[in-house]
Formats: sequence, structure tokens, C-alpha cells
Amino acid sequence: MDQIFQASRQWERIQNRFITEDAAVDLTNLKSDPRNYKLSLWDPTTNGVRYLKTLTYHLGMLLSPEERERIRRTPNREIGDPITVRCEGESLCLDYLQATFEVGFIERGMDLSGARILEIGAGYGRTCHMIMSNHDISGYRIVDLKNTLELSKAYLRRALDEAQFKLIEFIPVDSLDRDALKSERFDLCINIHSMTEMSPDTVRAYLELIDETCSAFYVKNPVGKYIDQSLDGYLQGQEAVQMALENGPLRQLVDIHDSQAVQAAVPAFIDGYRPGDAWECVGDSRALPWSYLWQALYRKPPTASTR
Repeated sequence: MDQIFQASRQWERIQNRFITEDAAVDLTNLKSDPRNYKLSLWDPTTNGVRYLKTLTYHLGMLLSPEERERIRRTPNREIGDPITVRCEGESLCLDYLQATFEVGFIERGMDLSGARILEIGAGYGRTCHMIMSNHDISGYRIVDLKNTLELSKAYLRRALDEAQFKLIEFIPVDSLDRDALKSERFDLCINIHSMTEMSPDTVRAYLELIDETCSAFYVKNPVGKYIDQSLDGYLQGQEAVQMALENGPLRQLVDIHDSQAVQAAVPAFIDGYRPGDAWECVGDSRALPWSYLWQALYRKPPTASTR
């Protein structure tokens, strides 16, 4: 099968309308304008800043000491003017609250010291920023679409120190050489809410690449698709909804406001994101604060390892 590493129609539209070639020129208001709304999972222009801050405050007050310290060790979080609250003296935004939950989940399943990491679709780079601020890793590669890659490069150049930034290699999707990467070995691959927005063939190609080159895989994506016009009134139009429904490995409709329906979809999620038959899911759980996002960590047994 030909390997297809390319943007879906959904993301071609997003790149043309929101994350344009000029997106990385000025980071002012990055985290509170449409660039980040398309990279993240929330848009307070439709739901209200009041509700976003309420959610952020609630999560911030529930942080464990370890989760709070992970955030405190991550400097320069104010870049891009995030929408914040203050909990126990710490300025918090929803993005880095999610990042501390994500990194904490990974840490419970593996040791990140000295790890070589591959991230497929890094957004503006929040997870990379937190990992590199809390762990001494040996290298970090980010694969992404051209415009989004320029955005993460601009953000991480400001957020990290020079030595940390030099550990990152930014790889545009259109220059991704599968054969060249076959010789690479990564301790961990990360995908957070982007495989659900790729064509099914592209997802399969990435999972095969992960199977060939990685020892562990962390994924955080929806358990399925949903149709609920009450959430935003289909603000971007019916075409955008249709584009979203045709992408990802899991395209069955799920009632995301029904905990039992979400739970029933979990086995398909675990199977759908498994990189290969030999891979074992060593942990999974709901990904706070979202009702319909799930996270899982897979490991490749030593006998089947690429090492």
C-alpha cells in the first residue's frame, strides 16, 4: 500500500483560513485567538470566557502536588497571552493543565530520562515544552504540517532555552521520508488530538511507522465522532462538520454526553490506535476534562522491540 502522509481536507481548510503562512510572525494573543482555537479543543467565543475560567479554576484547585510542581517547573507559559486563573498563587491556563495531566500519565508508564521522542502533530508545542522542562531527554522530533510547524518552532524558540531548543528537529510532513526514518529509533511517540483529523490511510501509515521505529506510544484522541449542533450551532458550516466526520480511525457516532456510551467505545479506541499486534496497552483512562477524549499508553514487548 502506498504510504499517504498528507493533510486531510479538514486540515487543508484550517491551514488556509486560520493557521496561515503568517501565523508564526506575531505570537501576541496566540493562545486566545482562532489560531489556538483550531489547535486546541475549546473556543470561548462560543461558550464564554466565564465558563472557560470556571473550568480552569476547578481543575487548578484539584491538582495534586506532583501535577502542580510539573507546571511550576515549566517557565514562560505566559507567551501568547493565555486566558488564566490563579490557584494557590500559580497562574494556570487550560492548555498547561492538560499538559501536566498528559505528561503525568506518560510518567506513570515509563521513564522519560534520556528518552528520544517523536511527536506527530504538536500544535504550538505545549507538551514538548512541559516534557523538556521536566526531563533531560536526548532528542525530540516534531512532524507536522508546514504552517503549524512554523508556529511550534516560533513558540518553542521563545519558551525553551537554547540548549533545549537545539534538541528539537522540526520535520514538515511533505518532506517526511519514511525510509529514512526506518533507521531511527524512538523511545516514545506522542499523538494528541490530531490522528482523529487525518484521513484513515494517513493514520494507518503513521501507525505502521510507529510500529517500525518506536518502543512506546502515547495517544489522546476522541473515542469516536459526534453530531451535536447545540454545542456551537455549526459555526463553521455543514462542510466543516462533514470533513470532521470523514477523518480518523474511529468514525462511529458516539453520544459524548453519555458516560456509558463513551465507556462502551473504549475497546474500539484501544484497538484502533494500537500500532501493531505485538503492542500491549499498559494503561488507559479518560483524558480530563473532556467527556469523550481517551488516552492510552502502548508498549512494544522486548521480544518484538525495534531496538
